Order: sequence, then structure tokens, then C-alpha cells
Amino acid sequence: MKNVELNLTPEEYFTPALLKTAVARHIGLAADDIVHVEVVRRSLDSRRGIRYRCQAEVYLAGETFTPPDYHSPYRDCRGGQPVVIVGAGPAGLFAALHAIELGLKPVIVERGKSVDERRRDITQMVRCGSVNADSNWCFGEGGAGTYSDGKLYTRSTKRGNVADVMRKFVEHGADPKITIDAHAHIGTDRLSGIIANIRATIIGYGGEIHFGQRVDDLVVDPTTGRVKGVRCVGGDTFEGRAVLLATGHSARDIYELFCRRGWLLEAKPFAIGVRVEHPQRLIDDIQYHGPSHSPLLPPSAYSLTTQVDGHGVFSFCMCPGGIIVPAATADGEQVVNGMSNASRSSAFANSGIAVTVAPSDVPEYGVHGAMALLRFQQDVERQAAAAAGGGLKAPTQRLTDFCEGKGASRLNRTNYMGQTVGVELDGVLPDFVARCLKQGFRDFGRKMRGFYTDQASLLAVESRTSSPIRIPRGENGEHPQLKGLYPCGEGAGYAGGIVSSALDGIHQMEQIANRS
Repeated sequence: MKNVELNLTPEEYFTPALLKTAVARHIGLAADDIVHVEVVRRSLDSRRGIRYRCQAEVYLAGETFTPPDYHSPYRDCRGGQPVVIVGAGPAGLFAALHAIELGLKPVIVERGKSVDERRRDITQMVRCGSVNADSNWCFGEGGAGTYSDGKLYTRSTKRGNVADVMRKFVEHGADPKITIDAHAHIGTDRLSGIIANIRATIIGYGGEIHFGQRVDDLVVDPTTGRVKGVRCVGGDTFEGRAVLLATGHSARDIYELFCRRGWLLEAKPFAIGVRVEHPQRLIDDIQYHGPSHSPLLPPSAYSLTTQVDGHGVFSFCMCPGGIIVPAATADGEQVVNGMSNASRSSAFANSGIAVTVAPSDVPEYGVHGAMALLRFQQDVERQAAAAAGGGLKAPTQRLTDFCEGKGASRLNRTNYMGQTVGVELDGVLPDFVARCLKQGFRDFGRKMRGFYTDQASLLAVESRTSSPIRIPRGENGEHPQLKGLYPCGEGAGYAGGIVSSALDGIHQMEQIANRS
């Protein structure tokens, strides 16, 4: 078996006979000598022509290719020590899967509903314009990532094995291609079924999942002072060896609980901005250097960043062929996010464009201490809702009109799952955010010729990029004041996406297992 690196046209990559011919030419053998070509890594490079850069294993005559085994070494955990996991997002679910591997019994407590029931609540939200505070685009089985395309790219590799996370997704129904793609994604339409399969594994090996249980306090052992469980709004309690807190970045009631109790929190920089939407055809023409590109190519993506007045301005959660969705978690807020299905077949491309925010940017909020940036985030979301008239309506303005101060009387057609209202976004966004966005869009237009266009729309507000609060933890994973409590994932400020959250969940479950 030979390991080779290849530089292929789309036609060579997607046509088996042409692929084998290209490999044979590369290694200097006849195509008939090659039994199998297994691509183990691929990325699409459009900087100079359109090429797939691949790493492949080439099997020659007499060699046998064995497909990878994606089955994990789970153990029956019915007799294991219980560990309470608060939240059924990627951090909580992957922590639960790892608990089963370690022989611990995961007991998941989730405020929202199962993916199937959650989908019905979301449909009702869009129809009536009001928010179910416990079952929405952010809360429920699978967490916020279930309805955000299922992007699996991460730079967070120091805390765990990314390949193991990918294998577990494939084990539960994802396309094996996610293990080889440099920027893999699953698609919202497929992710919900995968999440349900993960639930079946957890329950099948003896774990528990309790839906409709919103935690409102911690249970502390009066003898040892350790956190041993949680109490929920209806009065139910769940206890175990430890509590892993994986509630996501929108569970503001948990931050409010910590604030009331005087438990340690820290303000954490985050980012806020808008979601920009272009015709997908336009982005394809820019990225693929004209309209005559191969029909084999996928809808194109982009990643953009610049610096303006000391602030980072960057694209976030880019969704080729995507949809913009209302992601508020309470009435009186307006939040947008992006998602797309596995095919990425929508006629529009959208991306968050966000501006970094630190406590020093909003000194007037310093009176709120660790909650300063959360209060700032809330105020911007409420301002956006009020400007559009509430009911999940999205304040909208054409990109060029926003940057050039031309008002909001003309709007493009958008793919927003709700109603858009023409609003001058200067009146919605904080001054420094609007100023940085305007310069950022002009910079992006120079980097991607055609990006700065009146065909693009801006929808406000993209504010749930990450948590504005960190729940601190020590080297052993525990909260400094609350022994037995293991903050985890995006909600604790230690992750930023599906894979990094899953890695953090696995890491924290290891910490719990190693606790004496």
C-alpha cells in the first residue's frame, strides 16, 4: 500500500476511471496494477485554478482494502456510578458516550424536548412569531448546533482526538466523507436523525435522558460541601458522582443562578454583528473565477477576516446554500443564525459577520461585573426586536445602503424563515460595531471582488457567536468554589462549535472518571 499526495481536477476526482489513471501516472505504474484508491483527506483549493488536494492510500495487486470499523467500545453501564449531565448538546452527548466507554452511567437532564418534538415547536415559532423559552433553535436535544448546518471544522485539537469525534458521528449515521473533508459538515436535515441515534445508544447501554427538566439550582452535600446533583423547576432532583454542566451559551438562567448565589463567573470577550446573505451563484462566480466552473463543484464557501480600529471583523458560521433562521430564546429579543441542509441547495449563501467585543469597549456596563457583556448582548437584541416591531421580524438593510447611509426603503428577496422589515441598522447596532462592520465590508470587497454589492442583504442581529461569560474551572476541571461541578462546552466558555464542544465534553468526563 502506497501513501500519495494528489492534485486533481474535479473531473479526475469524481470519475473513478480518471482517478485511477491519475494515481497510476503519479506512482509510475499501470492503472491495472491498482486494486483500490482510498482518499483519506481532501480539500478544495480555488486559489489558482480549481483543484482537489488529496491524500490517498493506493492498494496494489495482492493487497486488500479493509473498510474502517466505526464501532466504539461501549460498556453496559446500568450498574455504574451515575454522573449528572446538564444539557443534551454536543458537549453533553459526547460526554455521555464517553461515560459509557468508561463504565460510568450518564444521566442527562435537558430543559428542551427530543429532536422530533423540538422540530414541531420551531415550526410553530415561525408560524406565530413567539418563542417557546425551553424548546427553540437553541434549546432541546442536540443543542444549538442541530439547526446550524452541522459544521465540523475546528482548530481545537489540543484537548482531544478530533478523528474519534468524527468516527462517532459516522457510527451514528453520518456520511463517512466527514472523516476526510478539511471542512466537513453534516447538514441540518441529517443531523437530527444522528442525534436520535446517539440517544438510542446512550439509553441502550443503560444511560438515562430526561427531557423537559430545566435546572434551577444545584444540590450540595451538607457534609462534604461537594455538588452532588441538580434540582429542576418541577421539583425533581438528579444526583450522582459529579455534575457536568453543559448548558450552552444561551442558557442565561444558569448565569443568573450563579450571579444570585455569588458563585464565581468571569466576563469573556465575544463578538456581535449581522448575518450577510448573497445569491449563492454570485459567491460561486467569485470563488470559482467565473460562471463556467465545473458542475461537479459544491456550493462555494468563504472565510474572511480583517482588523478595524483594534477590533477583529470576521465571517462566522458560513452557510453555502443556506437559510437564515430566528434564534431568539425569549420574546422581546431578535437574533439570527444560519443553517443549511446536507445538499446546500438553497439559492442563497449566508454568513455571520461579527465584530469582537471586550469589556473595555462598553465601560458603561462595568457596573454589572461579570454579567457586563451579557447585559450588553441582551440590550442589543432587545433594540433589534423593537426596531423591527417584534414577532421575530428581522431588521434588514441592503449591504451597500448600510455602508453608504442610503436608508432601508429598498430590500432584496431573502431566505429568512420569517418576516424582514427595512430598518436602518445604524439605529440598531452600537456605534463602534456599525463603524467596524462598514469598514470590514469594504475590506472584504477588496479581498473578494463582487462581495461588496447591492445584491447582498444584512439581517440583524448576529449575537450568539459565543458565550459572553466564562464559568471558571481549575486544572482538574472543577469550578474553584463548587467541588464536584465540571463546567463544560460553549456555555462555560471553553468551546466554540460542535466538535470543540464534543471534545470538551469528552475531556471533562475523563476528569470526572479520574477523580479520586
